[in-house]
Amino acid sequence: MKAARAIDTKTRGNLVSKALRTNSDRPFWMNFQQLKLDICDVFVFLGVWVDAIRYWVLSHDDVKNSPHLSHQHRGGVEYQIGITDRNIDVFATHLVDPANVANRVIELGRKKEG
Repeated sequence: MKAARAIDTKTRGNLVSKALRTNSDRPFWMNFQQLKLDICDVFVFLGVWVDAIRYWVLSHDDVKNSPHLSHQHRGGVEYQIGITDRNIDVFATHLVDPANVANRVIELGRKKEG
């Protein structure tokens, strides 16, 4: 499970001053870091806004094959995915209601086993 705040990419200052509401038209960025592909079957991303938390549940293959995945450190084993105002729609299929997060994790974990 990884969490990131939706922060305004055009505002300078501390994280509190950069915090955004979900209905903001400001550009935002959330960076889900230290993803270790070789030890996780399922990833849960929590996107935090001032007024909401969104949950995305992705399989290992979803993360591994994402065009938004990049190395976190040159030559390292950790990766990162950035969700922004420009690519958030790509992740819509992975959006899960909070009450269904555990069931979705189990479902994707079972697919990986089988």
